Amino acid sequence: MVASTPTRASRLEQGFTLIELMIVMVIIGLLAAIAVPMYVQSVRHAREAVLKEDLRTLRGAIDAYTVDKQKAPQSLDDLVEAGYIKTMPKDPFTNRTDTWIPAQDDTLQSIDQTQAGINDVHSGAQEVGSDGTTYSSW
Repeated sequence: MVASTPTRASRLEQGFTLIELMIVMVIIGLLAAIAVPMYVQSVRHAREAVLKEDLRTLRGAIDAYTVDKQKAPQSLDDLVEAGYIKTMPKDPFTNRTDTWIPAQDDTLQSIDQTQAGINDVHSGAQEVGSDGTTYSSW
């Protein structure tokens, strides 16, 4: 009887060992542990950029309305009705259009202005931004 020695072909067909599979799983886990927080942070920064742009647009529309009409808008819907913005933008953190918080005071912005009203707008989101302040204070 001749002792059988494993041939090269039979050794290749054995597959991966448990240790090799565990090493691959650990590497995949480490890569995921690095990638997921970076993805979440980039989504947050993108939402913050959208919020800043929406606030800039709304504030510009409020100012333009006030100068053109010589009175401040009494509601944010006045901006849409007068055509200063097409539609009310969605707050990127609340995903709703009705959570914008208008700020009003009795001061007039110009000599020609006849009526006080909304002069600023803030987000209705209560989360804290990447700069440490709440979105509602932006």
